[in-house]
Amino acid sequence: MKKKVLFGLSLSAAMVLAACGSDDSAEDTGNSEGGSSEAGSEFNLLEEGKLTWASSGLYKPFNYEEGGELKGFDVEIGYALAEKMGLEPNPITTPWETILQGLTGNRFDAIIGSMAITNERAEQVNFSDPYYYSGGMIFVNENNSDITSPEDLEGKTIGVVAQSTYDEAAQEYTDDIQYYNSDVVALNDLTIEGRLDAVITADVVGFEAQAQGLEIKEVGDPLWIEKAAVAVNKDDEALLEAINEALAEIVEDGTYDEISNDLFGRNLLETETEGIEVLE
Repeated sequence: MKKKVLFGLSLSAAMVLAACGSDDSAEDTGNSEGGSSEAGSEFNLLEEGKLTWASSGLYKPFNYEEGGELKGFDVEIGYALAEKMGLEPNPITTPWETILQGLTGNRFDAIIGSMAITNERAEQVNFSDPYYYSGGMIFVNENNSDITSPEDLEGKTIGVVAQSTYDEAAQEYTDDIQYYNSDVVALNDLTIEGRLDAVITADVVGFEAQAQGLEIKEVGDPLWIEKAAVAVNKDDEALLEAINEALAEIVEDGTYDEISNDLFGRNLLETETEGIEVLE
């Protein structure tokens, strides 16, 4: 039997005003409003008064472009955090494959782009408290009857986004890996005969594609549960503290629950787990 667990955040943090900056080399696709020109002057940021964060913009329903605007769960969480911190929100897009290098190269202040916490990534950046949990899931064509368990992936053609936790998982089963810059594109390729045998991605992403009418199905239970968090540079400890405090506030005052339920019909800080590895 699965066990329902609430992964909580520390709610003892007080609100801290902060400021962030804009990116001069990544693509800026966000609209910036509000914020104080003096907010966050104590932080090492790109532009005073702005919180500039990056995502791929290709990970629906978490971050994606529509009508010239960035939308999705990551984006709404970023806006909510910026508001609590007294900052002007400035979401931008950058390729996932180089997003960590972009952060450590000071091209933006943070990553709010569904980045899972791993020990390897934590050697390069610092992570906030998790702002959602999801499962790494196998998806196949709706008519596929050959793959019914992870073991059936041996030697199969698997589609994943490069440099993702799903990439690492696929390598455990096969050398025949097709790389994409978008999980959504990979899932669509499952419906094209002879293109892919399976895709490994987040359960929420696959379920959203199913809801949109894509003829795919999940295989079994999640391979693991991963914790998505905000990433900042190692020397930005004050910014990290302010983000954690803002995150605790939006959880405590119901903002988080409203955003999550509006998009997914449930709170993504609650997940079903028992006997499933939590990714580190």
